[in-house]
Amino acid sequence: MSDVVKLFESRGGEFITPPSVFDARLRKIKAVLFDWDGVFNEGFKQGSEGSNFSEVDAMGTNILRYSLWRLHGKLPAVAIITGEENPPAQALAKREHFHQTYFRAKNKAEVFAGFCKTHSLKPDEVLFFFDDVLDLEVARQCGARIMIGRKATPMLAAFAKANGMVDYITACTGGEHGLREGCELVIGMIGQFDTVVKERMVFSDDYQRYLAARQKIENQSVDAAPPH
Repeated sequence: MSDVVKLFESRGGEFITPPSVFDARLRKIKAVLFDWDGVFNEGFKQGSEGSNFSEVDAMGTNILRYSLWRLHGKLPAVAIITGEENPPAQALAKREHFHQTYFRAKNKAEVFAGFCKTHSLKPDEVLFFFDDVLDLEVARQCGARIMIGRKATPMLAAFAKANGMVDYITACTGGEHGLREGCELVIGMIGQFDTVVKERMVFSDDYQRYLAARQKIENQSVDAAPPH
């Protein structure tokens, strides 16, 4: 694990929680929750088209799920939670067979509680990738929290650190594949990276068993807008 920590620190990543503690938290993770804007992208939008994603990050989410499947022998629950309606988020979640896409989620903490109830999860069994103010209450509750770094928000990062809402801040922004950075960090810390890459590289029987299980998931798109 020390080599993994040194590698990410050398690239500018910041461990807020001591790596040994963070590692113990990661090994309890049974679900992964992603914010969208600022995590899969820089957060720019054009009209009602939403904000896009990169295949580099999509692959990161897939090998992360595969690593957790190998660690626990079952698929982690996976969802996107976004404050807006993002067609690209819904398209990715459907293609990659995420369990849920929660959109127009103005009160993310309330939606998070529903996600945990749906999958019989304790909050400390959830890993959360996030970047901004609307995510903080969910981050406060989750067992492992990776904040996508951004030079423009030093006070927000300081607030999250001071209030115990983040374990690691990425060196890269959302538009620079900070999500992929966070995914690779987790896989490396739980000791799965080399195996996961080798198994995926040759499309092994083990990876195909994971993929067959993943493909059975039917994504649910959930409008989480509060009633008027």
